Amino acid sequence: MDSETTARDVIETARRMHWDARHHCSAFVLGSGTEPAQVRRSNDDGEPSGTAGRPMLDVLNGRNLIDCVAVVSRYFGGTLLGTGGLIRAYADAVAVAVDNAAASPGLVLRQHRELFRLTLAHADAGKIEAELRQQGALVLGTEYGSSAVMTLAAGPAGNQALSSLVADATAGARMLEPLGSEWVDAALPTK
Repeated sequence: MDSETTARDVIETARRMHWDARHHCSAFVLGSGTEPAQVRRSNDDGEPSGTAGRPMLDVLNGRNLIDCVAVVSRYFGGTLLGTGGLIRAYADAVAVAVDNAAASPGLVLRQHRELFRLTLAHADAGKIEAELRQQGALVLGTEYGSSAVMTLAAGPAGNQALSSLVADATAGARMLEPLGSEWVDAALPTK
């Protein structure tokens, strides 16, 4: 998701696909929590106020998800759920969908991380990159010119842990050069 228009298009697509459902409740979050322009929206689509969209948005926020939209299309099956039942049903539907997405490669964790450059001889680059990846380092890419220049992101354990991995992999022969920081997509932690 990159815009409110795109998020609303997803909601309308669900509405068209499930045209005979009574409600198409939705929630979306666009932009990171550190951005002042983050957009968070929810819609109860005819359900009692606060029983659908808000619980859905709470699940997205509670899982720290950004740049995503959730739509729950509900058909009336003859049983009145009540306020508490509606809140649980909508929140549970989104939680199950997020859990299923987390089990697939379609969901990634975006984190603000420190970036570093590691300059290596061509002959050493492949072996060291493989060793760093095996140890859990996030290698964002390698450019080959007069030497191999690898871009690495510090992990949740911090800059010192990455420096230690590099020192071990290069037998202390190479050091990291700071590049600043940016948002990077990282693998979700395994449960």
